[in-house]
Amino acid sequence: MTDTVVARVAALKSMPISDLKQQWRAHFDSDPPPFNRRYLESRLAYRIQELAYGGLKPETVERLQALADDLDDDRSKVHRHRSNSRPIAGTQLVREWQGVEHRVTVTDGGFLHQGKPYKSLSAIARAITGTRWNGWVFFGLKNQRART
Repeated sequence: MTDTVVARVAALKSMPISDLKQQWRAHFDSDPPPFNRRYLESRLAYRIQELAYGGLKPETVERLQALADDLDDDRSKVHRHRSNSRPIAGTQLVREWQGVEHRVTVTDGGFLHQGKPYKSLSAIARAITGTRWNGWVFFGLKNQRART
């Protein structure tokens, strides 16, 4: 980023909310939404950079449009697009539970724990603890408070 763009983005943190709203009007030609300061700062920072360097790549715009079209095609169906959040095969997950270290290997079809195949991390967490757990949370792959 150029120095002026960096300076403009950095200045947003110290601006009074009234100045942020004025910046919003200047950059978006509309009144600011009734959201919190953090929202205004992040959207303004993006807009400043977008105006300086350009917007999204055409491929990204096409992908977003395709996702939106999927939703418009049939509102009664839920379309899930799988993310690449699953660890790649061969990854070792390590968790200590009550003084015992447990190692889980990610495989193409699931997971391997103590030589036994499992389809889910939750099943492994249950085998280890004897209680129901979200396997992703148990192995530290997902923040328990995160809502994503």
